[in-house]
Amino acid sequence: MQFTINRQAFIKALNNVNRAISSRTAMPILTNIKMILTDTGLTLTGSDTDISIETTIPVSDDIAKLVVTEVGGITLPATFFSNIVKRLPGEEVTLANTSGLEAKITSGSAEFDIHGQDVNNYPHLPEVDIQNNLILPASTLIEVIGQTVIAVSKQLSQPILTGVHFILASGNLTAVATDRHRLAQRTLAFGTSDVNADIIIPGASLLQLQGMLEEVETVEIRVASNQVIFQLGPNTIFYSRLLEGNYPDASRLIPTEKRTTITINARELLQTIDRAALLSHEGRSNVIQFMVSDAKSMISSNSPEVGKIEEEIFAAETAGDELTISFNPDYMRDALKSFGDEQIQIGFKTALDPFTLVPTNNETNFIQLITPVRTY
Repeated sequence: MQFTINRQAFIKALNNVNRAISSRTAMPILTNIKMILTDTGLTLTGSDTDISIETTIPVSDDIAKLVVTEVGGITLPATFFSNIVKRLPGEEVTLANTSGLEAKITSGSAEFDIHGQDVNNYPHLPEVDIQNNLILPASTLIEVIGQTVIAVSKQLSQPILTGVHFILASGNLTAVATDRHRLAQRTLAFGTSDVNADIIIPGASLLQLQGMLEEVETVEIRVASNQVIFQLGPNTIFYSRLLEGNYPDASRLIPTEKRTTITINARELLQTIDRAALLSHEGRSNVIQFMVSDAKSMISSNSPEVGKIEEEIFAAETAGDELTISFNPDYMRDALKSFGDEQIQIGFKTALDPFTLVPTNNETNFIQLITPVRTY
């Protein structure tokens, strides 16, 4: 095989497929990038068996300026090869593999020879039977992922909770994640549709996908029995395995009663929490307190080893019983970041019950829930 391509366009494609490649794999060839060159374009593939990404650079791409000299295929060490391409001096790069499994890479005055592996030994991408498909704006999917993936569990002892539960039914999409200490749930309507699916997508897959959505306008989501496929524009496909099992009924965690409420700007409260967390992180417990009353509401943190901080917060509205509650500031910060500059209502039942954060307009059907910390 032999081709010449614009180096920056090539780097962009390499960065995409590298998202699916892990240095920790039981199959050494999966640390490589697979490249197949045809008369119509260059296809790059990366996979760690959980995630697979395939992107094609067509010869018709005016930016990539791909010139095909000889068709063929090879796999090359992903990290090493990508680092070489990023550091080449010229605007174009030429790769030639004319015999055996050695590739010659040239650009400007630089020339590299690196060893590859037989492309026929690279596992094939999963063949799936599509059961449902749905098209969403990429910006919507970015928002849904960002608002929910923060609550997935990091504990591999609870594998089902390391994913986000997506339910598609009756023209609505509901995404929910919980690690049993907090919960994030977002519901949106996508119009009249007969799409029905109940799937759990690993949080790690969604984070990699989120990083690829910025430059596409729409995403086609295809659901199969054990895979979900995201078509990102005409040339890139993102595959993710699905988690198996039954996701817990998260709706039971959401309290229906609020005895105390406070309405406040999310960004302003986040700044206060950030300041209090400076002290709580230095202490042993990493806990801050929230005292809510009609007269005055306060955020405080007290660490015998470090010191104490108190700051009054100015709410737009406070109603209900006076309450003092303790919580992990990192959970609170993650939740507040997901609202941006919105006005939110925080609802409390008691100092020992989970509390909720929702936008005051509630047009996004979005809820964050945090479980308090017992301090006695």
